[in-house]
Amino acid sequence: MLKSMITKECISLNLTAKSKNDVIDELVNMLFENGKLNDPKEYKAQILKREEESSTGLEEGIAIPHAKTAAVKVPTVAIGISKDGVDFNSLDGEPSKLFFMIAAPANAKDSHIEVLSQLSTSLLDDDIREGVLNAKSKEEIINILLKSEDNKEVIDEGNNFDVLAVTACPTGIAHTYMAADALRKKASELGVKIKVETNGSTGVKNKLTDEDIKNAKGIVVAADTNIEMARFNGKHVVIVPVTEGIKNPEKLITEATNNVAPIYTADDKEIAAAGKKEKTGFYKHLMSGVSNMLPFVVGGGILIAISFMFGIKAFDPNDATFNPIAKLLMDIGGGNAFFLMIPVLAGFIGFSIADRPGFAPAMVAGLISANNGAGFLGALIGGFIGGYSIILLKKVFGKLPESLEGIKPVLLYPLFGIFITGTIMYTVILGPVAALNNGMTSMLQNMGTGNLVLLGVVLAGMMAVDMGGPVNKAAFTFGIAMISAGNYYPHAAVMAGGMVPPLGIAIATTVFKNKFTKEEKDAGKTCYIMGASFITEGAIPFAASDPARVIPSCIIGSAIAGGISMFGKVQLPAPHGGIFVIPVMTNPIMYIVAVLVGSFITAALIGFLKPVK
Repeated sequence: MLKSMITKECISLNLTAKSKNDVIDELVNMLFENGKLNDPKEYKAQILKREEESSTGLEEGIAIPHAKTAAVKVPTVAIGISKDGVDFNSLDGEPSKLFFMIAAPANAKDSHIEVLSQLSTSLLDDDIREGVLNAKSKEEIINILLKSEDNKEVIDEGNNFDVLAVTACPTGIAHTYMAADALRKKASELGVKIKVETNGSTGVKNKLTDEDIKNAKGIVVAADTNIEMARFNGKHVVIVPVTEGIKNPEKLITEATNNVAPIYTADDKEIAAAGKKEKTGFYKHLMSGVSNMLPFVVGGGILIAISFMFGIKAFDPNDATFNPIAKLLMDIGGGNAFFLMIPVLAGFIGFSIADRPGFAPAMVAGLISANNGAGFLGALIGGFIGGYSIILLKKVFGKLPESLEGIKPVLLYPLFGIFITGTIMYTVILGPVAALNNGMTSMLQNMGTGNLVLLGVVLAGMMAVDMGGPVNKAAFTFGIAMISAGNYYPHAAVMAGGMVPPLGIAIATTVFKNKFTKEEKDAGKTCYIMGASFITEGAIPFAASDPARVIPSCIIGSAIAGGISMFGKVQLPAPHGGIFVIPVMTNPIMYIVAVLVGSFITAALIGFLKPVK
């Protein structure tokens, strides 16, 4: 792989530049002229930005300017040699003679970044460095550097380390690994057992454990970026820029082992943040879908609510109350924002699982679910199917030649991913959901009106099961059918049950603030509006992120509201709900009581069941 990143065309044995800026210009132009860059101005800007943070001029005459940006077309290392040397603000103040300009694309694969990082650490080897400096040809330089490709990622094995270290630089490509390598080599010379965690572009490697930290004498943090520090609370910690890890590893290790470094004291915010474990796996993917769906729910739901202010049926051109503004609001909010809500939920679940290739098949699965009555529960399943189908395909196509790497994301993944996901949705997922829907409808028809309170409990509880999905729609359709038959009691219970989930969640986010994130508390405020407007879908993000606690709480609260509505003999002749239909109800006071009681019960249950955030 390194061979493809170092080419003769991007090597200069005799740079003409006399200043730091001229060196950068000469190497950038060499990269651009050989088709390695999309935008040389932007790439240079990123190089200079990195230089402002700290100079990439190191000791021993080496400089490694580098940047990771979308301006890079092909991962490349441009190499330049200056016989006289150029002032590059090096660590030892000496002129730099060897220049390695690393160009990494914004979406560079982990393997590319790791190779470039390993190349950086290889330059600490005297033989490699001197060999490159004295090379007579470009081919000789390439041969010398290719020997370094055998370097592998270092894993510090064992336990009871004397010293721990963390290295990190802004781009996570060169200095991170050079500092780690320098610390390891010096520790070996001093007979000190060390473990080094690298926070590089490809993520955290060789991560320090709680046991490592507990047993270590001292800790070295050589970093120019923010890292997790609260874990070192109460330990002797040496905190320096990453270049110090390269320049003075012996001094840092000595300070750490002799306990002369100050004791690090984390503040309350750091400790609290450290206590929150990062969500991974199922929950992480689920929350990715929910957080991206939320703007569609909030924006679309409020637009629908505003349209109702003109009249419940004011959006319908065939109704006497028709208003073009109400229709516009309904078309935008209901016809488009709400239409996209379910596919977006599924799409970003797939994206979280398999990155960009997982988005298309999962998005299609969500659309299939929305168009075939499977609702958000079907979309949840479809999102995971879409994402993991791509994970499978990555393994299957992983054996293909590297020359075909480019067609995987644009052809193979979308073609086979969409086909596999769509096939599973149509042949496996939709059938059981339809059967559930039909079964619920049949059960309701058999119950009739023989026991109004029980019927109200069941109908209203169904409204909270999937909040706009097939079970919800079955109860709603039954209520409409009863209106057509002249029985106005069931639909009042249905409307009460539909209002409870968003209102109950809104109350819970207000009363139990420590059980919700800031984003959830902000979304909870809009649930007041959506609940009052009979937009049950406002509760979907909360139900999707924590179904085991939220859905049962909503079902219980809705069922109680429905039972109270029936007990109070509330009748509703309008085919909708919310505060807009209260004037046409019989016994509206009892209806309001039913909704409020159900909502507060839902809020209390959620507050009791959910853990503190």
